[in-house]
Amino acid sequence: MTDWIGGPGAWWLAAALALAIAELLVPGVFLVFLAVAAAITGATVLALGEIPAAVQLASFAAWSVVAVLVGRRWYRDFPVASGDALLNDRGARIVGQVVTVEQELADGRGRVVLGDGTWPARGPDAVAGTRMRVAAVDGGVLVVEPL
Repeated sequence: MTDWIGGPGAWWLAAALALAIAELLVPGVFLVFLAVAAAITGATVLALGEIPAAVQLASFAAWSVVAVLVGRRWYRDFPVASGDALLNDRGARIVGQVVTVEQELADGRGRVVLGDGTWPARGPDAVAGTRMRVAAVDGGVLVVEPL
């Protein structure tokens, strides 16, 4: 009953567990597919007994490809919906915000205060203290317009 503990099947299952733990620690939705491939290879080795190492590695490689393709298809057919569509688009989140001119906008350039920071800005001339609205973000420069 315990003769499989030190066998190659157990090593594959241990590798599957290690890959699954690594996926939890550093999520990237990729190691989980390798963990599935290692688990299938380990279960196959346990079920069939001694299998040459080359066949085990080929099995792992083949199941890795299959698992990645199935996962890719799954994520395409069932995309993960985000509660905030602009979560990783800082520029789009800024558009529409009201800012205060910190350094006079002269010749279309100056600085504005947004939140607790200052940003370079481009827009119509305005004196310090004028409130304006962000119309767009061009690189790291806020394009502002009068309220």
